[in-house]
Amino acid sequence: MRIIRFLQDQKAVLAAVSDDEKVFVLPHNDLLELVKVADDKGVTPLEVVQVMIADQLPIATSLGELELLVPIEAPEVWAAGVTYEKSKEARNYEATGGKLDATTFYDKVYDAKRPEIFFKSTLARTKGPDQEVYIRTDSNWQIPEPELGLIINHKGKVIGYTAGNDMSSRDIEGENPLYLPQAKIWKHSCSIGPAVRLAETVIDPYSFEITCRIYRDNEQVFEGKASTGQLKRKFDELVSYLVKDNEIFDGTVLLTGTCIVPPNEFTLADGDLIEIEISDIGILKNPVKSQVNKAISTSK
Repeated sequence: MRIIRFLQDQKAVLAAVSDDEKVFVLPHNDLLELVKVADDKGVTPLEVVQVMIADQLPIATSLGELELLVPIEAPEVWAAGVTYEKSKEARNYEATGGKLDATTFYDKVYDAKRPEIFFKSTLARTKGPDQEVYIRTDSNWQIPEPELGLIINHKGKVIGYTAGNDMSSRDIEGENPLYLPQAKIWKHSCSIGPAVRLAETVIDPYSFEITCRIYRDNEQVFEGKASTGQLKRKFDELVSYLVKDNEIFDGTVLLTGTCIVPPNEFTLADGDLIEIEISDIGILKNPVKSQVNKAISTSK
């Protein structure tokens, strides 16, 4: 069972999506409200949804025709880095100016007990399905980072899973590790969606298949595939470090790292389209916009 939000008559509507793609409207404002109802009753969110839709007909509009919003308005988005071997190799390449098989402090992070966790986005900066993500104006090497996102409550309990795009400036991060916040955080630099897969409906969270496709001028220029089974670290390990001595808010998203990296000579361009597909969750699509071109068009 997946949970979505869509726009209808200028209002956000919460809905459940069955595995056969039928959409059922729910009488709640957001996922957190649904979770609270379940907690108060001592049942799972899935059980609450099943009771709500038992005697309800699905809406006539198909899932593909809905104007989807971010599935949850996350107060904060955090991210974990160097959690896959491919990510470690890419970071080493950046940090050494393009040396193959180089070793750096990223190897130490990969093998260390403490994971790398950094702040990624706020509610205002986080975009949803079909909304534009931006290219940073002072970077010449930008890529998407397709990642599985954990939706957690203030205690660190995983409520559900979603797809996330951790936009990254490889040249800025590679220049100096202290530049990481600038390489990760800017306007429209993060997106999540299109749905939240309820945690209790996932048998094995390490079996999610992740695919990233990039299109330019209506032609596919990149495709990469990975699985959460390739993760070096476990989800509870990442969450435990995030919540340790920290104040975490209900609905926080923790992106768990990427194992899909485009070729080193590739960089995103204005007009590209990014698709991040995660099995049993859906496809997160975001067009790419250059802020330089946006500023020019606005001034005309």
